[in-house]
Amino acid sequence: MAINLEKGQRVDVKLPKFIIGLGWDANASSTGQDFDLDASAFVLGENKKLVGDEYFVFYNNLKSPDGALEHTGDNLTGDGDGDDEQIKVDLSKITPAATEICIVITIHKALERGQNFGQVRNSFIRIFNPDNDEELLKYELEEDFSVETAVEFGRIYKRNGEWKFEAVGVGQKGGLNDYLEKYN
Repeated sequence: MAINLEKGQRVDVKLPKFIIGLGWDANASSTGQDFDLDASAFVLGENKKLVGDEYFVFYNNLKSPDGALEHTGDNLTGDGDGDDEQIKVDLSKITPAATEICIVITIHKALERGQNFGQVRNSFIRIFNPDNDEELLKYELEEDFSVETAVEFGRIYKRNGEWKFEAVGVGQKGGLNDYLEKYN
């Protein structure tokens, strides 16, 4: 049975292989533009910086060089139920330099289109077992981010040799650029 997390809550990640599913629905937008939300993963080292540029996994770099993370592709509309984007994770392959995986959702061309996370609802991150589709944990983002164009949904981090997940739920106004500057 899945654990429903609250912001700041932490749980052990017991499986070496799992899938991170991310989902959302866009409110009716007065901007007249479709919403294109993008999932990204930053593989960080001890210094809280990218292990290397190629360890930024997103729609233009679908796989980390160690094969530990694989983005399944960009969903341009978010239509339909369930996960809108997924990232496959195999911690048994991750580079020894990695101590954290930061999972971020950004709105593509948010400023240009006048969009923000206040116009997005039913946002969630979940981790499930790919062998039987059992949902292990889920965090539903409930805050109203009225000016933010990017949100760190969660992070998977290593502590005392064990991997854990933390429900983060922190927004940024500068979109993906803010995270690239923070982690590069």
